[in-house]
Parts: sequence; C-alpha cells; structure tokens
Amino acid sequence: MIALDQTTKCFGSTTAVSDLSLTLRSGETTVLIGSSGSGKSTLLRLMLGLTLPDSGTVLFDGCPLVAEALTAARHRIGYVVQDGGLFPHLSAGENAALMTRHLGWAEDRVTARLAELRELVQLPSDALERYPAQLSGGQRQRVGLMRALMLDPEVLLLDEPLGALDPIVRAELRVELREIFRALHKTVVLVTHDVVEAAWFGDRVVLMRAGRIVQEGPLRELIEHPSDPFVTRFIDAQRAGFEALGGASA
Repeated sequence: MIALDQTTKCFGSTTAVSDLSLTLRSGETTVLIGSSGSGKSTLLRLMLGLTLPDSGTVLFDGCPLVAEALTAARHRIGYVVQDGGLFPHLSAGENAALMTRHLGWAEDRVTARLAELRELVQLPSDALERYPAQLSGGQRQRVGLMRALMLDPEVLLLDEPLGALDPIVRAELRVELREIFRALHKTVVLVTHDVVEAAWFGDRVVLMRAGRIVQEGPLRELIEHPSDPFVTRFIDAQRAGFEALGGASA
C-alpha cells in the first residue's frame, strides 16, 4: 500500500531519514520504534505526504506521493497524533466529522457514521457534544481516532497515540486499540519509543537509529537474533517493562 524507496529527508544540516527503503504490508500492524530523534515521526509524515522527500520515492498504492496526488491519497489514510490533535473551538462531534463536512456528506450519513464510530471507540453517548477541554485525555484520543477513521481509510497512521496519557488510561486504551485494529483489518503504522507497545501491537517491528533502519521483523527476532549491538541495548533498556507483559507473545 505504501512503499519508500531510497528515501532521504533533511532539515537544514540534520538528516532525519537517510536512504531508507520500507514497504508496508496490507492488513499488518507495523510499529516504528527508536530513541528520540531517530526519524520515526519524520518517516510517518513522509508516508502521509505532510513532508516530501529530498530524494528517493514514496509510493501510495503504486503511485508516487507527489504534490498533485496528496489530497486523494490523504482521503484514504487516517492520521492520529498525541492527545487527539483536536480543534478547541469545535465540539468532539464536529472535530470527528470535519472532513465529511468538507466533502459534503449528507447529514444523515454523518450522523450514522459518528454513531458507528462512537460505539467502536467506546465513548459515552453525550461525549460528542462536549468540547475538547471538557473531555479526559483518553476521550480526546478516542475522538482523534474517530476522526482518523471517519472516511473509512485503508491505512491508519498513529504518532505516539498513547504518549500523553497517564499510565492507567494508557494501559486501558492500549487494550482497546489492539482490539480495534484486529476488528478493522486495516494497514496500521504506529510510532512509539516503547518496546512494551511494540510487543503489544506489532506484527512487524522496525527499529530506527539516526534516520536508518537498524533491524525489522517480529519483535522476538530482534530479541533472539539482533543484527547490531544497538538492538540489544535498546531492548534491554526497557526489558523490565517488557517482561511484565509476558515477553514477545504479549
């Protein structure tokens, strides 16, 4: 669905993504992990076309993701950021339905889709009438997920979706998100620095460092057959939390 071929992106003298090639597998959840500054979020923004590569190619459904193709592609990609990324002057329902209004959906179609998604993400019945400041962090993240799913996209991109939540809410939403991913069978890419979340969500884990892929594959493969000493150091630094989930089988 999305493929990057020898893609490089620089910001001034800093190379955020360097000569990177990666192909997403349809229906699979790919987790991008790595330390801060490793290029994870830049890679996600390249997949969405929020930033364009300096060299190399980003393909969506076999076609280059260039400026003139961005609008059509983005209607087929959902994007979730930390804390939902909601507009404070719009109600939760208005935030979730923003793109449908832009596209001119009929009111009954919008209402039906909001009801369907509200049930999917387990929001209270009155939550869509509230403004973001009146919602909890977990509720704002659920509304952000509703907005990303509103157009029934084929690909779902999530940038540290649980990073701004307290530990209890984070653990609860982690369970719910995995069930949603499994129910929808979409192609998912999730960015995190947390090995626990990589174990929980990932069919495939991509470990990045300094804008490059160090190793990719099932998490158990990274643990048992590390391709580089950095792989072991990165995983061992978080092993205590990881083992609390029962290892790679979590």
